[in-house]
Amino acid sequence: MKKIVVFTGAGVSAESGLGTFRDSDGLWEKYRVEDICTHEAWERNPQLCVDFYNARRRDALAAQPNAAHVALARLQQTIPSTQIITQNIDDLHERAGAKKVLHLHGEITKLRSNINETATVPLQGWEQHYGDRHPDGSLLRPYIVFFGEGVPYFPEACEQASEAELMIVVGTSLNVYPAASLLQYVPKQTPIYFVDPGQPLFGTYASRIQHIQKKATEGVPALVEQIIKQYAE
Repeated sequence: MKKIVVFTGAGVSAESGLGTFRDSDGLWEKYRVEDICTHEAWERNPQLCVDFYNARRRDALAAQPNAAHVALARLQQTIPSTQIITQNIDDLHERAGAKKVLHLHGEITKLRSNINETATVPLQGWEQHYGDRHPDGSLLRPYIVFFGEGVPYFPEACEQASEAELMIVVGTSLNVYPAASLLQYVPKQTPIYFVDPGQPLFGTYASRIQHIQKKATEGVPALVEQIIKQYAE
């Protein structure tokens, strides 16, 4: 079986009704990044950050996995070497049945220590109460990689990408770094499927990418069926 790496972005969750951050009507058009998604914002007005991510968490928990999430979970269940890497902070991949999911930008269903970026605790329900503390004594904050912070699991994602024999990219504009640079680590002989209705600039990857110009819920299930038939034996 081939080592398959799947890289997903906001376009997958958008079809489950979750607001994206960067589209023309996205969340960054309604909120200032500097007010809610930087370490300075957390230090200056932590309650505002807590309230913002409580709302995102409530939305995420109310959403349901869509056909793309379900298809990718089936791919992983059928071809266990499949690794999912996501920029998304929701748990829709997991709720669809996926087991191996690497979240680059954090997880909305968890909180983290204010002094240790990978020391997390699960949160029951949608509401965080500001002032609660981690077992290490520090304040709990949303488990979100704020702008300007390092991406702790990016090295692991790069290692996974470097082992890919087949790469699938879904629902991302390839504009968010360092996540977008993940393709640089994919071996040159590895084919890349790109499922997205947009027309991003592929640059040096253009000759290797097969662009399926469809929404995730349309393009991913058909692609997964094709791959399973080809590689599952």
